[in-house]
Amino acid sequence: MDFKSIYVIVMPTKNYLALLFIHFLLGIGVFYVPFIAKIYGYLILIVGLLLLIKTQNKNNEVLYVCSYIVGSEVFLRMTDAAPNHEFGKYSIIFFMILGMMFSGFSKLATPFWIFLVLLIPSLIIASDSISYDMDFKNKIAFNISGPICLGIASIYAIGKRISILEVGNLLLLIGLPIISMAVYTSLYTEDIKSALMGTGSNTDLSGGFGPNQVATIFGLGMFVFFVRSVLYSKSILLFIINIFIAFYFSYRGFLTFSRGGMMTAFAMITVFIFFIYIHSRHSGKLKINILLLIFSVFFFITWTYTSFLTDGLINKRYAGQNAYGVEKKDKFSGRTELATDEINMFLDSPYFGIGVGKGTEIRTEKNGYVTASHNEITRMMAEHGSLGIIGLLIILITPILLYFSNKQNIFLFSFIIFWLLTINHAAMRTAAPSFIYALALLNVRFDAK
Repeated sequence: MDFKSIYVIVMPTKNYLALLFIHFLLGIGVFYVPFIAKIYGYLILIVGLLLLIKTQNKNNEVLYVCSYIVGSEVFLRMTDAAPNHEFGKYSIIFFMILGMMFSGFSKLATPFWIFLVLLIPSLIIASDSISYDMDFKNKIAFNISGPICLGIASIYAIGKRISILEVGNLLLLIGLPIISMAVYTSLYTEDIKSALMGTGSNTDLSGGFGPNQVATIFGLGMFVFFVRSVLYSKSILLFIINIFIAFYFSYRGFLTFSRGGMMTAFAMITVFIFFIYIHSRHSGKLKINILLLIFSVFFFITWTYTSFLTDGLINKRYAGQNAYGVEKKDKFSGRTELATDEINMFLDSPYFGIGVGKGTEIRTEKNGYVTASHNEITRMMAEHGSLGIIGLLIILITPILLYFSNKQNIFLFSFIIFWLLTINHAAMRTAAPSFIYALALLNVRFDAK
């Protein structure tokens, strides 16, 4: 496979620039007229539903609808415009089921049916043991909606034949709403220095919302436009625009002072470059080396500028130090203690777990305040026991086995890296890790042309 055979074009330049500009204006509009966000949120659902009914999902339109939902989810939460806090996961579950009604699913989906079945015992345990003085339904939904979303999305996606061109379009639809979010967060806090508060995660610089989720989506957006700059830029102008957007996302992601999303993005990009590189001939490798040099320069400029604006605090944040340069005892913001507690819960109930949502309840009783899990792996172990471990193994092994039968999915391991790293620092609080994981299961093919 040569680098030239990987390079593809998605759409005419004029249409592409129009889409970018529309979402740029959307971010401005939502900031100054917040009600626009409400209209925007409901339009996504209405237009998506009408599109699927009209096309009957003949060309996997459900993937396009869900891609856009993933890109817009945190933006809608940030602006209080989401119809429901779990809007992203619920709507993807709904649309994927609708897609299966129109297009069916592959026999290859059996492992993910098993995965969903393995979730049931913990739900039964939770219904018998969880305290009803807490919001039972929301507690269950918060903890189980992510795995269910992953299972349903995977059942639909696995084995679906799709071209590399279409994957580019899916990624674009994820990236477009993130442009609106970036514009909104820029307007939300224009004076960056006045919003600095040590080296902890910064809500003010994250559009007034959770820095962890915001950084995760900015990191995903960075990967999307990095890929576009490499594969889908048919002119120098488009290359410059795409690489600028990618590093503007990285800049906004750095400003959240939440490290997980940014580290995940760089890991995805590294894996992506590796697979492009090993599939390229000598001339292609030379081009990639030039691109890496350009990207290194952009990164240096972005980091240096961010460091200047934050008076060097961002350097200390990534070095695990406080504002005075003293190394923090816990460099992972309390996540280590949470993970340790959940491992101990697993050891106490190793077979079927303590029940969905029970971990949060136990910590609340112990500490006096609500502390949700940040690590989906240890949460699955604690709340689902050995069945949770089996479920995680199914998720991890299945795409690796698929790769050996279809090595044309050059995004597969980048998508898996996103899922794996994201659930280690942000659990499955957004729909992004579930859906991006499902994309790794697609049967990606290069068009003959």
